[in-house]
Amino acid sequence: MRINLLYLLALLVPIFVITSCSREEVIVIDLPDASEYNSTIPLAWNELLLNVERFTDGYRPPVSARTSAYIALTAYEAIVHGTNGQYNSFAGFLDHLELPLPEVEVEYDWELCLNAAYEAAFFYYYPTAPASQQFHIINLADRLERELEERVSQEIFNRSVAYGHDIAHAIYKWSETDHWGHEGFLKNVDANYIPPTGNGLWRPTFPDFAPALLPHWGKVRTFAATAADVGPPPPVYSEETGSEFYEQARAVRELVNRIKQGARPEDRWIAEFWSDDCPILTFTPPTRMISITNQIVEREDVSLDFAVYAYAKVCFALCDAGIKSWEEKYKYNCERPIDFIRRVIGDTEWNTIMCPDGSGAYFTPPFPAYPSGHATFAAAAAEVLADLFGSNYSFTDRSHEGRTEFNGNPRAFENFYNMAQENAYSRVPLGVHFQSDSDAGLELGYKVGERVNALPWRN
Repeated sequence: MRINLLYLLALLVPIFVITSCSREEVIVIDLPDASEYNSTIPLAWNELLLNVERFTDGYRPPVSARTSAYIALTAYEAIVHGTNGQYNSFAGFLDHLELPLPEVEVEYDWELCLNAAYEAAFFYYYPTAPASQQFHIINLADRLERELEERVSQEIFNRSVAYGHDIAHAIYKWSETDHWGHEGFLKNVDANYIPPTGNGLWRPTFPDFAPALLPHWGKVRTFAATAADVGPPPPVYSEETGSEFYEQARAVRELVNRIKQGARPEDRWIAEFWSDDCPILTFTPPTRMISITNQIVEREDVSLDFAVYAYAKVCFALCDAGIKSWEEKYKYNCERPIDFIRRVIGDTEWNTIMCPDGSGAYFTPPFPAYPSGHATFAAAAAEVLADLFGSNYSFTDRSHEGRTEFNGNPRAFENFYNMAQENAYSRVPLGVHFQSDSDAGLELGYKVGERVNALPWRN
């Protein structure tokens, strides 16, 4: 049984107010602007997001990417007027986005504003999260609030929390106007969708023959990407030996077979390291990019305003990457390697090595192959992260360090583009993509990232 924690939270509010009123009043003059705080609060919430997303049903990659973007926008707008003009609000720039303004000549505690905005946003965008995750949301919000409330007067406390809640509510109401994207976790499949038929076209795929995932997601509202942002067309479909399409399929088959035989351990490591496909086992591929951002934010010890700005840019890029890659997927409807290998090459027992269930069964994603979503997400994030931290920024990804279900040992990268390229390649040794899928995803993702970088974040 799931509990509606929004209702529970409403019941708890009077308790918090009464408790707050009973404490000694503390008057603070000239509160700092958002640049003078550290990244503790945005980092804590984005670390929590990794598990909330992981354990909540329906948050498949594009849905998760959109959800993170609206949460990140909420956080950004909650503190943007406390940045001393360093960053611009998107009110009036994003289509029909109207937001409340802070009162003039009064003080706000921007950390309190941010914490309240995150708490409200998590409940708005994860209403079906398991009770355990909803209580983690409450516990984090309450812990941070207790650490902050003693330093300001009751008036500033109430005003700051209310402003964070108001921003979250306004952005949620705006998200409702995006018909195709709003509450996407409830509409992963469309029972009325019938995929086109023909050789080379995607169809429900072995082993579970699940229906098409999010066939209309390409209609979702973007933040920056436009209709002009498209990837190259796929290779011409051909069943002729020696054709580009046939040889790509044969390369996938041979690579996966060698991995199954114990050869090429590096390729198996890469395939498993980037998979993030198996619900509940890990978070989703776009959220992996948030995990990487978390590591860098913590390592660089950035200011609060820069952290919130960084998360917003990364999450905008992830959202638009999901929309554009899914638009392309259902435009071309290209089949997965497993169907071509079984039907055309004739290896009727061939399978991927994705998401083993322990009994020898594997999995193939239930949507068209071209372009790769992994590649698009990674490239979009790489373009933004390079803009934020530098094109030659080297780092080690420790997202899955310590995992025993697969090889999650950390991997080091010379820069973000190397990371994206390896992520894109990882889909080939896993057996779920052709190389052309990955190449096209990278090209599309870089375009999306460039669009997000070009938004009017600063004057």
